[in-house]
Amino acid sequence: MEWNEEVIVRLRDLWAEGHSTAEIGRRLGVSKNAIVGKAHRLDLPARPSPIKREGTSTDAPRRSAPRRIEGPTLPPLASADMPPVAPVVALAVEAPVPPPVVQVEVAPPPPPPPIVVSAPPPPPQPSRPTIVPPPRAQAGAPRSFGRVVTCCWPIGEPGTRSFRFCDDPSDPGKPYCAEHAKLAYVKVRDRREDAA
Repeated sequence: MEWNEEVIVRLRDLWAEGHSTAEIGRRLGVSKNAIVGKAHRLDLPARPSPIKREGTSTDAPRRSAPRRIEGPTLPPLASADMPPVAPVVALAVEAPVPPPVVQVEVAPPPPPPPIVVSAPPPPPQPSRPTIVPPPRAQAGAPRSFGRVVTCCWPIGEPGTRSFRFCDDPSDPGKPYCAEHAKLAYVKVRDRREDAA
């Protein structure tokens, strides 16, 4: 919006009439914040704060809350078939005497049973040669051992001891074997086939 002389005169008149900044903004077709900024730049007189402060209020002073009376505030309920109840009087009662302390000797705990240490059993002799699995590569990266690239399909939960990769030979140019490539690469169907 352009603040021409006609709009500024109208702003000054509405300001002097005491309209709110939101109302002036509605009448001039601008935001409340635009009115506040322009009034500030035009050095128009400040509006009184809508928040009332202590000591500046013109209303009658607030009465303080009445003080609470000690004890019950309602009279006791009277019933026709019940005799009146006498007030309860607190009696002084002597504090109970604690029982005498009896000292009992406690026998020391029995010593723990001796620990028998036996020689560790000899290591088992391998009956057949141990097959060492190929070293693991990072997930998603094609892994090659020699000239054969192996399948990178993850099997199991990552971070557990049972996690591993498929390790079957992968299809040329793909990181997965033929079986896992069928799962990873789904052929996009033509939507016209669905309509038929």
